[in-house]
Amino acid sequence: MDLRKLKKLIDLVEESGIAELEITEGEEKVRIAKVGGSHAFVAAPPAHYAYPPQAPAAAPVAPAPAEAPAAAEVEGHVVKSPMVGTFYRSPSPGAPPFIELGQSVTEGQTLCIIEAMKLLNEIESDVSGTVKRILVENGQPIEYGQPLFIIASA
Repeated sequence: MDLRKLKKLIDLVEESGIAELEITEGEEKVRIAKVGGSHAFVAAPPAHYAYPPQAPAAAPVAPAPAEAPAAAEVEGHVVKSPMVGTFYRSPSPGAPPFIELGQSVTEGQTLCIIEAMKLLNEIESDVSGTVKRILVENGQPIEYGQPLFIIASA
C-alpha cells in the first residue's frame, strides 16, 4: 500500500469522526485509530513475504542470550539498528553480501539493508575500521536499537 493511499485513509478517519479504521488489501493489513486526538498507525507486513526466498528453519531462541556476552567480549564500535524491520546482508537474493567478517570498511559504506514496510533502507557505517562481528542472521527480524555489527577502529 503506497503512502498516498495511507495519507488519504488517515485524512478520512480524521474528517469522518470514526474512532478506528482497519483495511485488508491482499496480504497487507492497515489499522488507523484515533487515540486522544492523535493518530496511532499500525501496519502489519504481509504474512508470506520472504526476502530472500528460503526454506523455513527452526531457529532456537535460547542461543541469542548466549551470543550477547560473546559480543561484549569483542571491543569496538557497535552499529545499532535505526529501525524495526528485517535484516538483509546483500542487495538482492543471490548477490554477494555488502560486507564480510574481517573486512575493512570506511565511514559511509553500506553495511546491510533493513526492510521496513516494503521499503529497503541502506544502513551505512558511521566509523571506519574492521568488521569484528556480524550479530544478526540474514532474513532475521530486528528491533530498534538492536546491535547489528561490531567494528574495531582502524
